[in-house]
Amino acid sequence: MRRNVMIAVRAVVAAVAVSGFATAFGAGTAQAAPQDCTVTRDLTGAAATCHDEGPAGREYALIVECFGLHGVPNAFPLMAIGPYQGSWSGSFGPSGHGTASCLGPMSIGTATNAYVAIYRD
Repeated sequence: MRRNVMIAVRAVVAAVAVSGFATAFGAGTAQAAPQDCTVTRDLTGAAATCHDEGPAGREYALIVECFGLHGVPNAFPLMAIGPYQGSWSGSFGPSGHGTASCLGPMSIGTATNAYVAIYRD
């Protein structure tokens, strides 16, 4: 049993290292859905700043796509290695700032993409 656990841990570390290497070279400004937002991402998360004169009440959400170890939805305590959406700090207004991360209580991974979506128009 202990040998199987060690093999699984080594596989996870290797997968995160490889995806981190690919992400490090792809880090920088990502495409934002609304043209008035700037999205920057790093190895484990992303940040967005919007400068929009849009309609009152409009809100945005920053979505970060991740790859790594994460909990299987509705199947706690099962874990999986693969793509998942990271956590985000809630919606933010037209002149606001949002953050999102691939690190959470049940996940660890690297950011592969990040974009802004209109949360409420």
